[in-house]
Amino acid sequence: MDTKDEKRFEEVAEDDVQLAQMGHRPELKRNFSTLSMLGLAFAVLNSWTALSASLSISLTSGGSTSVIWGLITAGTCNLCIAASLAEFLSAYPTAGGQYHWVAVSWPEWVPILSWVTGWVNVAGWVALVATNCLLSAQLIAGIVSSVYPGFVWQRWQQFLIYVGYTLLAFVINAFMNSILPIIYRGALTWSLGGFVLVSITLLACASPDYNSAYFVFCEFVNNTGWPDGVAWMLGLLQGGLGVTAFDAVVHMIEEIPQPSIRGPKIMVGCVGIGTFTGSVFLIVLLFVAGNIKDVIDSEAGPLLQILLHATKNTAGGICLLMLPLVCLAFATLSVMTTSSRMIFAFARDGGLPASRFFAHVHPKLGLPLNALGLSSVVVVIFGLIYLGSTSAFNAIISSSVVALDLSYAMPIAVNCLRGRKTLPDRKWKVPNMVGWVIDIISLSYIALTTVLFLFPPSRVVTGSSMNYCVVAFGIILIVSVVQWIVDGRKNFTGPRMDVDA
Repeated sequence: MDTKDEKRFEEVAEDDVQLAQMGHRPELKRNFSTLSMLGLAFAVLNSWTALSASLSISLTSGGSTSVIWGLITAGTCNLCIAASLAEFLSAYPTAGGQYHWVAVSWPEWVPILSWVTGWVNVAGWVALVATNCLLSAQLIAGIVSSVYPGFVWQRWQQFLIYVGYTLLAFVINAFMNSILPIIYRGALTWSLGGFVLVSITLLACASPDYNSAYFVFCEFVNNTGWPDGVAWMLGLLQGGLGVTAFDAVVHMIEEIPQPSIRGPKIMVGCVGIGTFTGSVFLIVLLFVAGNIKDVIDSEAGPLLQILLHATKNTAGGICLLMLPLVCLAFATLSVMTTSSRMIFAFARDGGLPASRFFAHVHPKLGLPLNALGLSSVVVVIFGLIYLGSTSAFNAIISSSVVALDLSYAMPIAVNCLRGRKTLPDRKWKVPNMVGWVIDIISLSYIALTTVLFLFPPSRVVTGSSMNYCVVAFGIILIVSVVQWIVDGRKNFTGPRMDVDA
């Protein structure tokens, strides 16, 4: 064994001791490097792709001002949230993440706070898988509509594409686990390279036919029926989607060496990279968008319509769309990976029905296969909402963003209520005064957006246009309450001790 291998062996042994001190056996291999974990974290966010694919949310709810300034607002606030949670991650690097942190921060309120946080976090990650599958299905539908203008899409056809993406992510996660670090390093390169290539190509092809700077930074559009201020804040959903789910590294933290040091840096870094690349790309898109009404009304979808207008060529626009489409495939894959690890961690602590079954690690594949299967099945069920409602797109996105944000708020709120004195000494530490400021910003942003993202996308509400995010949360609440009554109140005590500390 050479010096490099000896050092890595010592690091992994030390990391496993730290995990044992938190009560868990090291069951997953630490085969992710810093670069491959950053690739996974950025693939989950994929900010420039997710933001451009979900343009329809903000273009009618605030217009350009919501697209650009909404992202900057959401990015700044999420950077504060990430910095706050990075302190917890450095102190307690366990895949359970938020529900574990709540439990150790306020033992008097365990298990109920830990239970609620765990269920909300699991729901958020499952909904995020559904979000990526749905975005991918809509981009593919847009391609077909641009090539065959007379073709009328049925929702069940897009649902089949959605299911196909889900199954593909399951198969790759289940049977190619050993090469996932390589795939995620490639995802990072592909995403950043695609961002640069598409941006330069669009600016070159559209020259000199650009929209004005006033249009890009100041144009306001409100087709929602809500008052202008409410409409603009509803447009924050797009920006929130593009920089949410940075806790991916949290739920994968048991698969990376030196988690207390590397984890916080990766989490904060991916939000910063996402906000920067997303802002630049959205500015480019708005400069080359042409007539915004044509973009909003296009059957091909806003992103593809902008690409078609800029390149003035159907084949060229579709070729450029392939870059973000592949990014979304990487995103679906990485979100599925993270979702399964979150389910595994919560089941390991007895938080789910049939917890022992879903906490099982497949001995040959070296991954929680049953948890992966559960994530895939629930994503397909989640997608059935899309068959019944034209506004399901907003509902699925809203539920993922709201659920994840609520899971972020729980440990931050507990820490503030206890005077920011609950965390032990750690490698990542924010100065106390700065910590208070970023915690207050984080909680204020989450409180505001949690209420707003439950609003219907337009003021005129019908059965098909209401925001079914409320329904999704109602189902989650009913299932979690029933599970608490049947099993949780008797057997769930928060994070369990699998080994002696």
